[in-house]
Amino acid sequence: MDFPSSFLNKINTAKKIAVLTGAGVSRESGLDTFRDVGGYWSKYNPYELASPQGFLKNPLLVWQWYQARRNRAKEAEPNPGHLALAQMEKLFPEFYLFTQNVDGLHFRAGSQNVYELHGNIFKSHCFSCGASYDIDFEIGESIDTIPNCPRCNGLIRPSVVWFGESLPFDILSLAYETSRSCDLFFTIGTSSEVYPAADLPYQAKSKGAYVVEINPNETSFTRYADLSIREKSGEILPKILDTIKEIKII
Repeated sequence: MDFPSSFLNKINTAKKIAVLTGAGVSRESGLDTFRDVGGYWSKYNPYELASPQGFLKNPLLVWQWYQARRNRAKEAEPNPGHLALAQMEKLFPEFYLFTQNVDGLHFRAGSQNVYELHGNIFKSHCFSCGASYDIDFEIGESIDTIPNCPRCNGLIRPSVVWFGESLPFDILSLAYETSRSCDLFFTIGTSSEVYPAADLPYQAKSKGAYVVEINPNETSFTRYADLSIREKSGEILPKILDTIKEIKII
């Protein structure tokens, strides 16, 4: 693919890179987005499965839902897009990857500087006291299989951001700071509809960063992007990686 000279020039001069990835990147590894999940779980209102109120009302149902998602995430493999981003990280002085995905695939691909805006499906914490746990709980058909906190006996819940909850303050603050100070910003596989993450490319653009959008579909941000590429991330990111390597070698 022939990239515009403006993009090539920015690659050559950029020191600080910010990346935002969304559900489309995980979809290319075979994982359904939250809104696309069908079958058995489609009969439930999302708030029943992903809200504090839903968890307190029926913790077994919520845990079974997340157990099913965990199992799918374990079976999935990082795709070429994940792998290309992990390699890109090594080619710039500063590289920050912010993701809305909770499946951990960026880490498995080898990325180091990853910040999970919406949490991680493989981590848990106590609903009452907040104690963190990295245990891979196995949830069965009985209420007795729901894990309780050894410290306070409260219910342990998945460490993901639910409806009505705020994103982690430290990570969100870093995301805003990085977006406002980067040279080059990539928004990849995200619908640009879920805030506050959807605001990050606008922040980058407002401060003069060169913003690249990668998405098979047009989004509300498309008209503001300096470069908008209508391809899957797993197809275009390896090409961008090769181009970066060529420029850096030269």
